[in-house]
Formats: sequence, structure tokens, C-alpha cells
Amino acid sequence: MAEDPVTADELPQPAWRQRAVSRSLHAARSRAEQRVQRYMDAAFELIDEKGTTDFTIQEVIDRSKQSLRGFYQYFDGKDELLLALFEDSILESAADLREAVEAETDPLDRLRAFVIRLHEWCEPADTPRKRGSHNRRPISEFSVQLAFAHPERVRAAMEPVSRLMLQLVTEAADAGAIQVSDPRRAAALVQQTVMYSWFGNRLIQDPKQRLSAEETWEFCLHGLRG
Repeated sequence: MAEDPVTADELPQPAWRQRAVSRSLHAARSRAEQRVQRYMDAAFELIDEKGTTDFTIQEVIDRSKQSLRGFYQYFDGKDELLLALFEDSILESAADLREAVEAETDPLDRLRAFVIRLHEWCEPADTPRKRGSHNRRPISEFSVQLAFAHPERVRAAMEPVSRLMLQLVTEAADAGAIQVSDPRRAAALVQQTVMYSWFGNRLIQDPKQRLSAEETWEFCLHGLRG
């Protein structure tokens, strides 16, 4: 029986053609990344100025000096843009958290460094700690709404932080520094306690009465001791 003829698409492509296509795709990807970044930079600048996520898509368009049509090529709407800003913030925080942890060697000190720094990220100061960083407070506050509307996306974005938290709790438990029956549940409880302590602080009018990062850590470390 005769074999089926080989189609043009199945023939090996010349090396020059493969290189040309690869360069073309790389250039197109690079241009797209630059355009997306300009929209995100514009949104962050508006947040820095307003101190809130209460900006319009048109303001982002005007600030980025790009088109509305281009915006909708990359984002479905404002929520999609805010999710991108949130994901960008989480990547920055994960790197900073890792840096804080790696400065310590003792398992309990590493866990404490993580909790303190995570509290600072979730309850950020109005002025960013690092030069070149943006005001993350509005994004932190809006993350609650994002979690309701896009739980899977927010969960996926938080994965690097959650994974590091579990690693540190497990290391501290293995070293005998803490006693937990289920490291995964314990890590989840600590993470939730730290991440949403800012919400409770918003209900306290006197800033001196608000819970600090150190107080939150001490409670997570010792619990109620019932």
C-alpha cells in the first residue's frame, strides 16, 4: 500500500526560516509586553496620586498615551487590570519575603521574619519602603473584592507566598521550635490571621490601639493556650 504523500506543512523547515519566525515572534512578544507595562505603569501612577483604585480606564489610556482599542487587546476591563497590578504586587512581595527569610538561619527566626514582613506588606505604610516602589495600600485593600470576584486568580497569584509559609512552618515544626499536628492547616491559619489583620485595624480609630506586626506574630506563635 502506498504511503500518504507528505504535505508541505510536514516538510522540515529551513533553519533560516525557523530563525526568522523565532525573531519575529520574539519581537512581537517584546512589543506586547512593553505596551502592557505602559498601561500598568500608568495605573500605578494614578494610584500613587489618588491613594485609591478609584480611577477610570480613560485616565489610564490618557496617562499611557496609548489607545482604548489597544487596552482591550490585553485586558477585559478594569478588574483585569487590577488583577494584573495585584499579581505584580505579589511577585514583588514574594521576592522581598524570601530576602527577609534568607537573612535568618534559625527556623523560628525565619518564620518570624516572614510573618513580620508579610504584615508590613498587607498593612503597608503610605510611603513605600523601597525607592521606586508604588503605593500598595489601595491594591492591598482592593484585594478583598478581587478575592470575591476572582478567587481562582487570586489563589494562584498568592501561591508563592502560601508555599513559602508552609515551608517555614514545616521547617520550624521539624526543628521542634513549634508544635503543630498539621503544618498545612497551621500555615493557612497563620497566613489568614496576618493577611487580614489590617481589616480589623481599619475599625480601630486610635492608631495607637491598632495591632502591630510584632503583636500579630506573638499571637500566632503562642495562640490562646487554651
